[in-house]
Amino acid sequence: MQKDFREVQVARVESLAFGLESLPKDIAERRLVEAAQRGDQGAFAELVRQYDHRVLRIALRLLSSREDAQDAYQEAFLKVYRKLHTFRFQCRFHTWLYRITTNVCLDQLRRRRSRREFGVFETDEQAGRSPLQRAVDTRPASSPEQMLGSGEISQRITTALDKLTDRERVVFVLRHYEGMRLRPIGEACGMSEESAKQCLFRATKKLRKELRDVRS
Repeated sequence: MQKDFREVQVARVESLAFGLESLPKDIAERRLVEAAQRGDQGAFAELVRQYDHRVLRIALRLLSSREDAQDAYQEAFLKVYRKLHTFRFQCRFHTWLYRITTNVCLDQLRRRRSRREFGVFETDEQAGRSPLQRAVDTRPASSPEQMLGSGEISQRITTALDKLTDRERVVFVLRHYEGMRLRPIGEACGMSEESAKQCLFRATKKLRKELRDVRS
């Protein structure tokens, strides 16, 4: 595993010009994936560069622990690196990547629950600001997903998210933190668009109930 991760790290620091700037995003992405499937380390490095922040952010939202999120981030990209040859463009690459990421995170959650251990967000003073915390979020402060700030509120949100089912948590994170539409969320989670919609409704209702006394 360490050898594979070193290869990924080497790929990340390589810089190659692909000349894809003028192409539509989906076509440019497909060209990169195809090049990476042929063994082009620079192409794989570019794919990682484009999505590493999002993968880490999803992992942190789902796991509520920086250490666990870093582990999930590494494991997710290692799985992508090893399984890229199996990707057949039946969906967008990032949908496939998010599916792998969420599955890795769900596995960690199941292991964590079996040990009866739950992580919490650390404060800035404890461990510095993470890439997630530095990201600008302009959504309305009245919604549950915007209630971040103090360590106390962060812990309240973590506790509330832990009361969701695994699917509800994933759907909520992908919709409200990543801004994904319901159809690709369903694809990433292995469910229909309607099921994703119902899952999101239940998650939002539960969080509003849990956080009804919180005011930004």
